[in-house]
Amino acid sequence: MKKFVAVAGNIGVGKSTLVAMLCQSLGWQPFYEPVADNPYLADFYADMRAWAFHSQIFFLTHRLRAHRQLLDHPTSAIQDRSVYEDAEVFALNLYRQGLIHPRDYATYRELYEVLGEFLPPPDLVVYLRASVSTLLNRITNRGRDYERYISPEYL
Repeated sequence: MKKFVAVAGNIGVGKSTLVAMLCQSLGWQPFYEPVADNPYLADFYADMRAWAFHSQIFFLTHRLRAHRQLLDHPTSAIQDRSVYEDAEVFALNLYRQGLIHPRDYATYRELYEVLGEFLPPPDLVVYLRASVSTLLNRITNRGRDYERYISPEYL
């Protein structure tokens, strides 16, 4: 029976590593987070207030597309970060921190909720946790230029 598992957690916690290990072990299809493709991400980390909404819309669009693709995939799949985590954690917290304008957030939520009605949820969500110092160490070690400005407070 086909299964859909989502892996959730903070930046640098090991989601991609776990997805790769599980897919190799189980023979399932991985669906990775489109981080490198986000044209707003470096700008977002440099100026979150100016680019939070744009970045979240990009992620929403790409995660909804990935969600649809993994549902159409003939075998079980594991997704590295889901549309639910984006909307219910990242976008919500950016809004609560005043980094997304209330009007923009209302538009984002409406889009997320309408499109979410058409997609079934994962069979299982695996949530990974790590201390902020561990996250910062991993982020530094992987050396992504645009991530070097991430503050401990944001994590």
